[in-house]
Amino acid sequence: MEALRTPDDRFAALPGYAFGPHYVDADGLRIHYVDEGPRPAYPVLMLHGEPSWSYLYRKMIPIITAAGYRAVAPDLVGFGRSDKPTRRTDYTYQRHVDWMCGLIERLDLHHITLVCQDWGGLIGLRLAAEHPERFARVVAANTFLPTGDTPPGPAFLAWQKFSQETPEFPVGSIVRGGCVTTLDAGVIAAYDAPFPDETYKAGARQFPMLVPTTPDDPAAIPSRKAWEVLSHWTKPFLTAFSDGDPITAGADKILQQAIPGASGQPHTTITGGGHFLQEDQGEALAGCVVDFCARTA
Repeated sequence: MEALRTPDDRFAALPGYAFGPHYVDADGLRIHYVDEGPRPAYPVLMLHGEPSWSYLYRKMIPIITAAGYRAVAPDLVGFGRSDKPTRRTDYTYQRHVDWMCGLIERLDLHHITLVCQDWGGLIGLRLAAEHPERFARVVAANTFLPTGDTPPGPAFLAWQKFSQETPEFPVGSIVRGGCVTTLDAGVIAAYDAPFPDETYKAGARQFPMLVPTTPDDPAAIPSRKAWEVLSHWTKPFLTAFSDGDPITAGADKILQQAIPGASGQPHTTITGGGHFLQEDQGEALAGCVVDFCARTA
């Protein structure tokens, strides 16, 4: 498939992001990931969503590595420093799962603590359910695993409509709008950095259309199969949602009730956070992750 690669100079001197790049190849594409901390340590795999990239985790990575863990934060295909297929039809839910599975296998990650937000959960929860032997615990933050059997809420439908109708897809402004704190111009520019122009945004444009919203969606069956596994998941499962996200509000309660491993865990509502709680309250979320890992070691 044809793909674009964002020039390296777009990522020079981004505020708060001094991590060296690492790459693996999957399906003929180059996938970027941050890899910090001791390699023998247990990995914390942090998956971002739409339309962000691993920059979203920059506040969390130093806290996680300081606690002795290995922090691995990939850029999904179509985002960040990863390659960006140019045709929207090149992006499917299954391919996103397969691309991240390829990364996990290439890095040979085991005893993974999954931290997932937004599309990071739609992909990450599938990965955990399909490869449970590689995962030790899960931290779900402002995310869910839809099957299309329940109609999406009005907030998501409004976002989906906007994403398809806006003439320009303003990535940095979208992230800013999903935060409750004020982002300075340099941070907003960092979220725009992977996308020199609209031709690089096919993946970002397509993501909202890949969320299963009807029972006959192509992703409905594998998502239901994942739920079958998660309904018997006894490994530690924590929800750490923010108090200010209209998109995923209430999903934490569903996860807590449906997943056995969530029983008795110190589920947290992080105050002062919007949809992108890593940006608003990254230090607080990192603290939850570190405490959870220590508690369930």
